[in-house]
Amino acid sequence: MNEPSDMRSLEEVRTEIDLVDRQLIELLSRRAGLAQEIGRIKGLDGRPFFTPERERQIFEKLSQVEAAPLGTNHLVAIFREIISAARAAEKPLTVAYWGPPGTFTHQAAVQTFGRSALFQPTDTIEETFLAVERGQADYGVAPIENSTAGVVPETLDLFPQTNVKICAETFLDIHHHLGSHASDFSQIRHVYAGPQPSSQCRRWLREHVPQAEIIDVVPTSRAVQRAVDDPVGAAIANRLCLEIYGLELLAEHIEDHSKNRTRFVVLGHNEPAPSGSDKTSLMFNLRNKPGELYRVLGSFVENEVNLLMIESRPAQRASFEYIFYLDCVGHQSSPNVAKTLQAVRELAMESVILGSYPSYDPNLTGH
Repeated sequence: MNEPSDMRSLEEVRTEIDLVDRQLIELLSRRAGLAQEIGRIKGLDGRPFFTPERERQIFEKLSQVEAAPLGTNHLVAIFREIISAARAAEKPLTVAYWGPPGTFTHQAAVQTFGRSALFQPTDTIEETFLAVERGQADYGVAPIENSTAGVVPETLDLFPQTNVKICAETFLDIHHHLGSHASDFSQIRHVYAGPQPSSQCRRWLREHVPQAEIIDVVPTSRAVQRAVDDPVGAAIANRLCLEIYGLELLAEHIEDHSKNRTRFVVLGHNEPAPSGSDKTSLMFNLRNKPGELYRVLGSFVENEVNLLMIESRPAQRASFEYIFYLDCVGHQSSPNVAKTLQAVRELAMESVILGSYPSYDPNLTGH
């Protein structure tokens, strides 16, 4: 069959691709130069090199661009790495995360900062907080909430013990896989997993490996390492982690709920400016008097501020006292949120704003 006369040759198309690549390199070099100029400006007034509010605005604009055959997700992925490389040209950022490599927190850190950041694994969530507070890392990433298992108490409990703030958040779709050197389910006697992954796969585990003992091991990558050395063991992990440690994939997508997401917070010291779609987090404690929590929550109703999450945790310094954690829609500088926060301060014994930051929460309404 003859080719159409107007069809270009493979070599002609590749030549044009090479031309476009050279143009892209020139533009990327120009963009990196502008980023360095911004870095010098920021350095003069001490402003941070990571500005999540600005990045959110860039990604929002990308969602309105028609660039077929590229979709919005492709553009965001490309620009995330462009921004990451340009930011590294300003100043390489060190990002602490709950490691070792291959954890969901590692994935969330890469998703937030791109691959040009310097990633620093820690052994615990507490060490992630302390790395930021002590200046050993510019930022930290920690899990705070899962759509099926609820809050991560270890993260919440560290806010009263440190001075770090929340300056950004990211969401990660959680897909669990079972890795093992065993050839089939009947050979498995131990399943290594953290409390949250095992709870998110409880039904699947009961149906497919009822004979196996569930052994709590955190984080995910350490669970995989245990399974690597156990011929009758298995581990619940993400695909990246199984690949890193060389554990065979035995079953895919074993989570009980397909729409399983974890929210991660970025820990730092800067306070992002309003982005147009923001969230504010705070913690407070109350006097032991009837109706105190009712009055605090009433201030949100009166000022028409939408609550997204409220959780109580035991205070570490006293028995049977509790600290409340709360997320609401809006930036602390907006009038209705500012009025609400003032009311909370007047009602609470103590209150601390953990941060106002750009949000990618799909439930962000009422702003």
